[in-house]
Formats: sequence, structure tokens, C-alpha cells
Amino acid sequence: MENIAWMAWTLPTAIFFALLAMTLALMTWLAIARPEAERVGVLRIPTTRGDRLFISLITAAVIHLLWIGFIGTDTIATLPIGEEGIELSSLWLATVISLVAAVAIFRTV
Repeated sequence: MENIAWMAWTLPTAIFFALLAMTLALMTWLAIARPEAERVGVLRIPTTRGDRLFISLITAAVIHLLWIGFIGTDTIATLPIGEEGIELSSLWLATVISLVAAVAIFRTV
């Protein structure tokens, strides 16, 4: 068990999986309520919403891995919540970049 101690369930992890579940639920509802035909974007291949979601998730994973590899996860701020406060990792900036990339992918691919 000591070898997987770094895999602790943290607030960012919980938020990620909650947002992922909500995204999949929304995509399922959209597929039922508003069926979509494939469209051709900048990649010049036909893609659906599911394809664009997959591409954006892979992009987010790559952005986060590169961020951790080159920049790290140092604390950038401490929110004054509770006695000791809540520390914000620089990884949140990678998350913001990933969300911007996802919007760009859904709009152009």
C-alpha cells in the first residue's frame, strides 16, 4: 500500500471526476435530444461530439503531464479557509489551459 500512497483522493481529483461524469451525462443527453451529423473541422476528418471529447481529454492529459514534468506542482497561493488554509497547486493553471484547449477543440475540430 505504501507504493500507491501518492494516489490519494484529493479535492482536485474529486472535482476532475465529478466534471468528467457531468460531461459524459451532458454528452449522452445531447446525443439523445439533438442528434448530430459528423462535421469536418481543421483536421479535415469527420468528427462527432464524442471524438472531440476524446481528443480534448487526451490533450488535457498531455498538458498536465508536461506541466508536471517541466514546471511541477508547487504551491502558488493559500486560500484563507480553515485554520491552516487551503493551498492551491500550480497544476490548477494547467487545468485552466486544458479547459481553454477543450473549448478550442470543440469549436474548430
